Amino acid sequence: MKMELNPQVDKYLIDGCMRCKFGATPKCKVNSWKKELELLRKIVLETGLKEELKWGAPIYTHNGKNIVSVGALKESATIGFFKGVLLTDEHKILQQQGNLQSDRILKFTNIVDIEKIKDIIKSYIIEAIAIEESGKKVEFKKNPEPIPTELLQAFEADPAFKKAFYALTPGRQRGYTIHFSQPKQEQTRIGRIEKCKEQIFNGVGLNDR
Repeated sequence: MKMELNPQVDKYLIDGCMRCKFGATPKCKVNSWKKELELLRKIVLETGLKEELKWGAPIYTHNGKNIVSVGALKESATIGFFKGVLLTDEHKILQQQGNLQSDRILKFTNIVDIEKIKDIIKSYIIEAIAIEESGKKVEFKKNPEPIPTELLQAFEADPAFKKAFYALTPGRQRGYTIHFSQPKQEQTRIGRIEKCKEQIFNGVGLNDR
């Protein structure tokens, strides 16, 4: 099967993540995991998925639907499954990412560990494609976390911020809502919202970095 490489993803692997404040610098987290990311990329492409760059990171799609992502955290390289919660996970290797209800990820810190389970990774991707083709949906929790008053006020003051927040996946919205609601002091809650605004505008979840 011929692998079609996306030049934007080539640039991501060379220059780093543009949604990261250290993008195109030696401090960018991508620089720590280039070999691991290249191998994960190769494994994914061997399944026939289309390679795209979305939200500043490599995303792999099937018939226009997001199936998996490849990216870098500070402490590891990752491959993420958008509907990972629906995978059978026969080998019990998937991890939940923060408070996300649907996504599941695998983390790697070296090439050897990826090589050991590359066939398993590929089988999980093939299963993820089959799940997408079947039309099966993730059933999200019906009762969302209550929105703190300070966040509602921030939405009222900045409609663009409100739009960016609700453009996030339900899991990312819930993660931020819990994070903003935790402090007892109003000023601390406001401070957390202000600190996270840039990430939200960039479509980045609380635990994505």
